[in-house]
Amino acid sequence: MELILKKDVEHLGFTDDLVSVKPGYGRNFLIPNGMAVMATSGAKKMLAETLKQRAHKEAANVKAAQEQADQLAALELKIAAKTGDGNKLFGS
Repeated sequence: MELILKKDVEHLGFTDDLVSVKPGYGRNFLIPNGMAVMATSGAKKMLAETLKQRAHKEAANVKAAQEQADQLAALELKIAAKTGDGNKLFGS
């Protein structure tokens, strides 16, 4: 029996994984507890679209993070501190 997981299930898979399980396990435990749905052709198409959208959003997040990292790399910080004998900070 093929199912699409809606929640992470220990020793089985993560959210939005397509898994094969024994019919009794799927029918009696996973589906009634809302952890999975049947993997029909329509559900598989929706899963593919969801994964495609998630990949697009993740790519946009990576691009934004890289731009921010580039801005931070261009920054130069100077911290002024008084030093003691031998150009050491107090307590060093």
